[in-house]
Amino acid sequence: MDFIDLIKTHAKTIPALKEKIQTEEGTKNALIMPFIQILGYNVFDPSEVNPEFTADVGTKKGEKVDYAIIKDGKPCILIECKSINSDLSKEQASQLFRYFSVTAAKIGILTNGIIYQFFTDLDEKNKMDIKPFLEINLLDIKEPLIDQLKKYTKQALNLDELHDDATQLKYTKEIIQIANKEFSQPSEDFVKFFAQKVYPKKLTQKALENFTIITKDSLNQFLSDKINERLKSAMQPESPSKTPEAQSTEISQPQTAETTDVIVPTEDEWEAYYFVKAILHDSVEPSKIVMRASKSYFSILYENNRLKPICRLYLGGKQKHVGIFNNKERQENKVALDNIEDLFKLADQFKATIAMYQAPAPTQAT
Repeated sequence: MDFIDLIKTHAKTIPALKEKIQTEEGTKNALIMPFIQILGYNVFDPSEVNPEFTADVGTKKGEKVDYAIIKDGKPCILIECKSINSDLSKEQASQLFRYFSVTAAKIGILTNGIIYQFFTDLDEKNKMDIKPFLEINLLDIKEPLIDQLKKYTKQALNLDELHDDATQLKYTKEIIQIANKEFSQPSEDFVKFFAQKVYPKKLTQKALENFTIITKDSLNQFLSDKINERLKSAMQPESPSKTPEAQSTEISQPQTAETTDVIVPTEDEWEAYYFVKAILHDSVEPSKIVMRASKSYFSILYENNRLKPICRLYLGGKQKHVGIFNNKERQENKVALDNIEDLFKLADQFKATIAMYQAPAPTQAT
């Protein structure tokens, strides 16, 4: 099983366990130790994962951090655990802050078993930063961050590279936060930057107020245009197709106006597409579920193959319909929809369609 699948499988256990875990010790045993094992470390080998690692702080002796990941005989990652119901805050991080400065560790992790906050010493050497450079919520997994998490596995661990990554993540995160704030509520300096490039007159207070509105509207339009460009690019036919079967299908069928025109999916169609992917997430890899828009309907295909339709959606009229193909003849059976959420009622039929496509082809007698 791939690393990302191990993380996702672990994350799926959290909601059921959350109601049963009441203490920090329970959080460690049920959630944090399995997480450390997924990273490739043997939690039962103290030379690799040292529990209750002693970190004397000044006159305080016997101070202990919950776990220390050991490399070359020295602690390289400290993990401070809190109860699953704890909100991770600066106060919660203070204990980890003290441990960090008196050990050789370069990475500190604060966690409640669901959220993992990663700290290092970017602002001042050997002094843990106040803000984490990386935060991962296992109940809201962002796949690009899983690639970052993989770098903390035993097999991939490289502390020098992690420090460089932390620098980039820290400033990328902060710039995105600034951009989000400026796009929603442009500051005076931000507005002046644009206004002075397009407005030749003196910027009076009234002009500045007008340009605040203009700047906000312009930025929203810019983002909208960029999103539409990405959507149009995503909807263009792939060449060559991903599978030999799909490739032969594409070659044998001449292009029509329906396939050459770029058609941007509607909001309902996007929502339906993600609903179908969610329904089938246990049955098939999400990357194998592909959408394709046309003038008359919106298709969701298995393996990007027109001969393997999962469904067709007709959402433009007053009455919405979905076409299902789970019979041996692969004939379309239309079902009326009161709303997009009704797709979940058809989950078994979608899964039957996928099972039909995944079934091995019958062998021919010789």
